[in-house]
Amino acid sequence: MIAKVIVDVPSRQTDRPFDYKVPSAMEDWVEVGSRVGVPFGGRVLQGFVTALGETTDIDSKRLKPISELLDHVPPLLPDLIELAKWMSDKYCCSWTTALQAMIPGALKGKAERLIGIEDEEAAAEELPEQLLEWIGASGRLVKLEALLERFPEHAKLIKNALREGVLVEHTSIRDRLAIRKVLTVFVPPDAEAVRASMEALSTRAAKQREVLAYMLDHGGPLPMQMLLAETGGSAASVRSLADKGLLELREIEQQRDPYAGREFVRTTPLALTEGQEDVYDRISRAVDAGEPQTMLLHGVTGSGKTEVYLQSIQFCLEQGKQAIVLVPEISLTPQMVERFKGRFGDAVAVLHSRLSNGERYDEWRKIRSRQVQVAIGARSAIFAPFERIGLIIIDEEHESSYKQEESPKYHARDVAVRRAKQHGSAVVLGSATPSLESFAAANRPLTARDQGREPALLPMPDRVGGRPLPPVTVIDMREELKEGNRSMFSRLLHSSLAERLERGEQSVLLLNRRGYSTFVMCRSCGYTAACPHCDISLTYHQKSRALRCHYCGHAEQAPTTCPSCQSEHIRYFGTGTQRVEEELSKLFPGIRVIRMDVDTTTEKNSHEKLLKQFGDRKADVLLGTQMVAKGLDFPYVTLVGVIAADTSLNLPDFRAAERTFQLLTQVAGRAGRHHLPGEVVVQTYAPEHYAVIAAQQHDYAAFVSEELRHRGAMSYPPYCRLILVTMSHEQLPLLSSVCEQFASELREIAEHEGVLLPLNSGFGRALEVLGPVSSPISRMKDRYRFQCVIKYRGNIDASALVRKALVPFTDGPPQRQVQFSVDVDPQVIL
Repeated sequence: MIAKVIVDVPSRQTDRPFDYKVPSAMEDWVEVGSRVGVPFGGRVLQGFVTALGETTDIDSKRLKPISELLDHVPPLLPDLIELAKWMSDKYCCSWTTALQAMIPGALKGKAERLIGIEDEEAAAEELPEQLLEWIGASGRLVKLEALLERFPEHAKLIKNALREGVLVEHTSIRDRLAIRKVLTVFVPPDAEAVRASMEALSTRAAKQREVLAYMLDHGGPLPMQMLLAETGGSAASVRSLADKGLLELREIEQQRDPYAGREFVRTTPLALTEGQEDVYDRISRAVDAGEPQTMLLHGVTGSGKTEVYLQSIQFCLEQGKQAIVLVPEISLTPQMVERFKGRFGDAVAVLHSRLSNGERYDEWRKIRSRQVQVAIGARSAIFAPFERIGLIIIDEEHESSYKQEESPKYHARDVAVRRAKQHGSAVVLGSATPSLESFAAANRPLTARDQGREPALLPMPDRVGGRPLPPVTVIDMREELKEGNRSMFSRLLHSSLAERLERGEQSVLLLNRRGYSTFVMCRSCGYTAACPHCDISLTYHQKSRALRCHYCGHAEQAPTTCPSCQSEHIRYFGTGTQRVEEELSKLFPGIRVIRMDVDTTTEKNSHEKLLKQFGDRKADVLLGTQMVAKGLDFPYVTLVGVIAADTSLNLPDFRAAERTFQLLTQVAGRAGRHHLPGEVVVQTYAPEHYAVIAAQQHDYAAFVSEELRHRGAMSYPPYCRLILVTMSHEQLPLLSSVCEQFASELREIAEHEGVLLPLNSGFGRALEVLGPVSSPISRMKDRYRFQCVIKYRGNIDASALVRKALVPFTDGPPQRQVQFSVDVDPQVIL
């Protein structure tokens, strides 16, 4: 049998399957998706089997065998192997890079050099007895480093033994994490015989008698550690009883459950409103049909989308199918987990970055071993190894976090649609503020090919219980300044906060900027503290009194005098979350503030702890970055304040207005979700901007109409597709030259294909190459950056054109190579 194996070398030169012989002992075990260790270039590397067959074009004498099978159950299913190839083609990454994105970190194996005894007789003559015993006790294979560390005085003997073949070196793939096993104590089947033997124990073995009595009374198996803690016995006592046959010791697998010990109150389906019922019926029909369908659930905040999701999943499970639910990492709050665990109990696996590697691995294994039928998680949960997917739900589908920023730069929404095609499943994209691309696709007029298809747009325009959307007041901060108010809080927001404190209600404040100040400047000479490695100013963090770069992580102490002119007039400009927290404490002595941003949520479970404190009403104000805008539902929150609505409005990005509208709408939806009415105060220096006006009026249609007019005039998505190619190098002249060559090569290829045309030319297929130009952040991590933007429309495989244009630039010595980063359908152009 011949296996085609993709080897774990993320290089374009080796980005193809290599043929290997499957040893006869492995033939029953190796499958498509198996993870194997294979000899490659003098090393043993991890690889994935992509196909099996009986023939090969390679001379059988040159064909190498697979060294080892790393898993008895393949971690990847055949559909995921095919999906990885599709991702490799679409997102211009290597096949192995796409495959690595699909497996948990624990399975990203590394090669280890191990030493074993080859010639027992010669080893007994040439090597010390204690060294041979140590190798034997260590499982007959040991790390060379460990052997030399244990016996440094015998280094020369070990070296000679390796040279003469007495000891041999093996290379093996080792996983980063193993299955957790716990030493567990069992009572043998004949408990009465054990009880009789206990009576015969010596009076000096009082501790052994006590341990045995406890086990007999307890009955069931107990972890060794727990038994010793309960009885005060020693491990030696237990092992002695095991040697006598009175107890049994076994290693039992113990899953690392992040929710162990947590009680989830079981919930039952709620009665649906008429609008919810219509949407549920449409989703159920799609799941039942078993054909790939993509639907956009456009429901206002508080319209009850989560209950529709839950009941749709229940229907899916009743059909014997499985479901994947994606939520943005930021929205994967304890509240969200509780809703799904409360409804489906142990049938749910949760996958997100705040779990430890071990916990994530064990949750993944529950999916692979069919112990669960529902996976909920952030974007990578789209790769959950389910075999019969019936429904994929993407909540808050407009979120940019569904796009991975490092290779493979996939968008979970597009991968979900592809998996739905493979499985014949329904995809539901849910949002109160859908992305313009999704909204345009859902509103595409049905053609003759779509005959018999139901509309893709599922509207839910009303809140549950007929509760009104909260009134939004927009404050022009320019007018506040004219009136003499120099505070970061408008007079209305100040008085509204005071009212909530008096009434014992809670408030949420949003400022999408962490740190204390945006930049540090000298008022004497104009010096601005900038990162020495990036073309960006440093942000001041008050707690550590440090200046930090939010792009490369560089940190330095904040200066007390200007490094340029030695003036003492150093000032901190702009406002970050730390500064707002400090200002609140000054204005409202005794106010209880919880700040949630990247700086306060780095520790494990910190996100959960902070939200629980707020939910238990141990704080008056929840202050944070966009973390506080998503998925939170607290009954006593009646005020939402947006400190500066312009933060994202002024970014050099065509999606800036869309992001601002989405953020304002989402955060406004946190107020007045229950019995208490809510109020929203938005502070801005641009109250006349259409994104701010539309958010104030909760008018998605008005925003879309105006934004599409702007996008159409400038030929931006959804009127075209984009690919961003970013090139970087330490040497600016070399970078500039290579960028021009690449752009020229790409234009030549596009012209040869007959698609190099202006987008406004009126042709159905058209492609433009813009640039190269310096990137908005022109230097990052000591590398200069240039970019080309490819705009295209119609049935063009633009990824294939880019891959072809890249070929001449991927050869040559690495130190001379310009780094190319290809981002298909980019979410950020910085």
